Amino acid sequence: MRRLSAMIVKEMWALLRDPKSRIVLVVPPLLQLFIFSYATTLDVKNVDVAVLDRSGGVHAAEFMARVAGSPNFRDIRRLSSTDELEQAIDGQEVIAALVFDSDFDARVTRGEPATVGVVLDGRRSNAAQIVSGYLSAIAGSYGAELLPRRAAEAATAGSVVTNWYNPSLDYIWFTLPSLVAIIVAVAGIAITSQSVARERELGTFDQLMVSPLRVHEILIGKMVPPFLVGMFNGSLYLVIAPLVFGVPFTGSYLLFFLALSVYLLALIGVGMLVSAASATQQQAFLGSFLATVPLILLSGYAAPIDNMPGWLQIVTYADPARYFLILVQGLFLKAMPAAQVFEQLWPLVVIACATLAASAWLFRARME
Repeated sequence: MRRLSAMIVKEMWALLRDPKSRIVLVVPPLLQLFIFSYATTLDVKNVDVAVLDRSGGVHAAEFMARVAGSPNFRDIRRLSSTDELEQAIDGQEVIAALVFDSDFDARVTRGEPATVGVVLDGRRSNAAQIVSGYLSAIAGSYGAELLPRRAAEAATAGSVVTNWYNPSLDYIWFTLPSLVAIIVAVAGIAITSQSVARERELGTFDQLMVSPLRVHEILIGKMVPPFLVGMFNGSLYLVIAPLVFGVPFTGSYLLFFLALSVYLLALIGVGMLVSAASATQQQAFLGSFLATVPLILLSGYAAPIDNMPGWLQIVTYADPARYFLILVQGLFLKAMPAAQVFEQLWPLVVIACATLAASAWLFRARME
């Protein structure tokens, strides 16, 4: 224990001796949390749309007034020809364009079915689908006012929608818990990957080889500082989420810290594996980047895992962020019970044991 405590103290001083490095450990993750919580959203707001009105009637004007009054739209651009419409979409000046035929108002006045043409920018497919939903909702509400009897008949056969775990469909409720997993992963792998590589670059790795320290003592000593930093950041996020962003934490704090501890061990194993395989800190930095990017993209944060090809879904089973993402979202939003937590936790334990064993084997091989 004396040798182990000395190794831990040494690694803590190596991490904290520089005032700039102490700031880097906490401030960038906090900035990332605040910036990415608002930046990484699939909500579509403040978009510009165009309108080509060949009708020139009051109903078309009323429809456009409702579009302009929606908080999701920013500017309505008037067009006079299809050529202007094509240029506006092609130049990404607008994401959608509405087209009113010349007989639109006449058909609405006679009570006949009338349609509004919508041209969407398919290059931004996800945003275009959401904008199409906004416009369809406006058209449906306006049509219901024009034909109240038909609207009443349709309402009797409608459905009641209840949004569990996120009643207001606030996207930040999904983003912020996910960012806890992503930012902790980036920081944990980056810090750990520099530990052994720093020893080699500074020439102190040979001193470790001739010291009375055993391999497991060296590895544990190098694992403790990033583990403590990760636990501190995770605890900080747990406090900031409800107080600053209003995202509730409904689960068990004990289960959260248990899951975070196992997740950090898995990340540290990946970081140690990169560090043991690197000869310089620059190689370690590139290696951590190489490991972090697929870890994030395959976690299910950027795109659902079910949408990925079958062979790629198999690869995601080796991604620790996949499991912790489910855990942190479940603990934040739906008070995930212990049985479900442990169901997602045991693969993390397997990954942590595998990565730590592989890094220990590689570290021992490099020492020999």
